[in-house]
Amino acid sequence: MKFAAIYSIVIGTGMIAQWTMSFITKQIPELKTEPWRIWFHIGAEILTAISLLISGIALLTSVEWGLTLYLIAMGMLFYTCIVSPGYFAQQGKWGWLVMFGVILILGMISLTLVL
Repeated sequence: MKFAAIYSIVIGTGMIAQWTMSFITKQIPELKTEPWRIWFHIGAEILTAISLLISGIALLTSVEWGLTLYLIAMGMLFYTCIVSPGYFAQQGKWGWLVMFGVILILGMISLTLVL
């Protein structure tokens, strides 16, 4: 469970950091072109990140609902890892696809270790 907990905390923190940096450096052009869509997308990703953080902490502290929240958070993360790469593929940013692939594979390993 320790790997799963640390993985959840690291990925959740990374997601929040990535969106924060993208926002601060004004690297989200969709805020002008598709503001409703991107705000819903960012909201979903922040909820995923918060779920990952809370479930990771809950797993580390052996809270009884931690495993349930972890499973939900991993489902949210897997959805993100499958849907989000299309945006970067469209732009030819292949390194991002590799990153999402690694996150997905490590997530499956994490899930397997917990189950």
